[in-house]
Amino acid sequence: MAKGNSANQDKNSYAGHAEILAYLKRTVADHDLGKNVKLSHQVTEAKWEEDRARWKVTVTPVGKPEAAFVDYADVVINSTGVLNKWKWPNLKGLEKFKNKTHTAAWDHSLDLKDKVVGIIGNGSSSVQVTTATHPYVKNQVIFLRSATWVTPGFASKFVEIKDGNTNPAYTDEDRKNFREKPEEHLEYRKAVEAEMNSNFGIVIRDSPAANEAAAFARKEMLAGLAKKPELIEKLIPKDFSIGCRVRHTLPPFTPLFLYPTLLTEPKKQRPIPNHGYMQCLTSDKTEVTFSGIREVTEEGIITEDGKLHKLDILVCGTGFDVSYVPRFPIYGTGNVNLQDQWKDSPECYLSVMVPNFPNYFTVIGPFGPYGHGSIIPAMEALTRHTALVIEKIQKQNIKSVQPKWEAVEEFKAHRVEYLKRTIWAAPCSAWFKLGPKGENIMMWPGSRLHTMEVLLNPRWEDYDYEYLYKNRYSYWGNGFTLDDAGGEGTDKAWYIAGI
Repeated sequence: MAKGNSANQDKNSYAGHAEILAYLKRTVADHDLGKNVKLSHQVTEAKWEEDRARWKVTVTPVGKPEAAFVDYADVVINSTGVLNKWKWPNLKGLEKFKNKTHTAAWDHSLDLKDKVVGIIGNGSSSVQVTTATHPYVKNQVIFLRSATWVTPGFASKFVEIKDGNTNPAYTDEDRKNFREKPEEHLEYRKAVEAEMNSNFGIVIRDSPAANEAAAFARKEMLAGLAKKPELIEKLIPKDFSIGCRVRHTLPPFTPLFLYPTLLTEPKKQRPIPNHGYMQCLTSDKTEVTFSGIREVTEEGIITEDGKLHKLDILVCGTGFDVSYVPRFPIYGTGNVNLQDQWKDSPECYLSVMVPNFPNYFTVIGPFGPYGHGSIIPAMEALTRHTALVIEKIQKQNIKSVQPKWEAVEEFKAHRVEYLKRTIWAAPCSAWFKLGPKGENIMMWPGSRLHTMEVLLNPRWEDYDYEYLYKNRYSYWGNGFTLDDAGGEGTDKAWYIAGI
């Protein structure tokens, strides 16, 4: 498709935050979901009432604990994800520096124009801040402590880059064609998605695909960092392949490039797509230091080499609670608190359900497909799986359902063995590697297509069921169906399919 160079962000190849937010709001409006949404409210406790087989959920308006109220539900779906508890990095004296912000809680009152801006980290959020703000700031000081892979943008073959513009706009003709020829639009979308699904081979350690990707990325980084060769030795990884470290934060504050493989909110560092990042690092107005941070002062940051970096504004692109332990207590059967059950290891069933917690589901829970391309289709598969279980609950008079412990243990055994052969098991530090030695890898053991295949074909024998009535077939009722009772126009031969 031909691409223009319009500055209009809602036409660009890689959607910016404004377009994504507008899409979400439009979806809420189109489906009249607003009436069921409470903004500025927090769930502060959830408790399973065994005698009534229902969840008692305490909800508190933000800043108004006295206005807390209770709601009840047959099913609870926790879709808070994982990187939902941001925190300031543990740096001595950080409280002394006033003009600071975090990528997960951006201070919109700060004006970065013509300022000296310090940026901590080289995860996806820090990379996006660096590239998005570079044209406007006076100088940048980038504080790094580890190497990372920087690669060309995902699905870049579908983007015609002109004059260095890595996020070109679709032309009016393109957009008109998409509207008037939906079959071509669908074909285009499927082609982009198919490319994402074709890259899982690089995850298998020492595979031809992984080695080829690393060689290509190294070549690109050598060329991109040529202006500052001192960065080559420190920025290009030596002991892990592309994708080993995974972060994933998409800040909500600036028109950053949101790649088709990163249509999510929270944080993942896979190979960082290079939308001008290396150009920023090698710019004359950018200083990069790998010296550790000794302390923060009122003026800026003192690094371990004794240098004071004077700053106007400090951006922290790091600092999250990555334990998966819920931020509020969730009590299941026997009054077991999920915060306690997951304090050592967050074991679950297929990243969806948890033993001891009936009718409780998670979206992007532990061991989800975090490093498998765009997480949106995976989220859809997870929610469809949940919908299939809920449909079974509704249709078959099921009082409660939860996964069997043996199913959870065997999921763990298979996962642990599979992940040994992946690049995620390489010696790299990453937020998704828990345990004293990072031995507990919080990843799905397979590709994104594998995730969907498994989740959309439930193993019903892996669950324990409690029925509303003594006879499990009570839902058969009087022997008639709604179709039997339907009047004229009801399809009473629905099982006859056309050719």
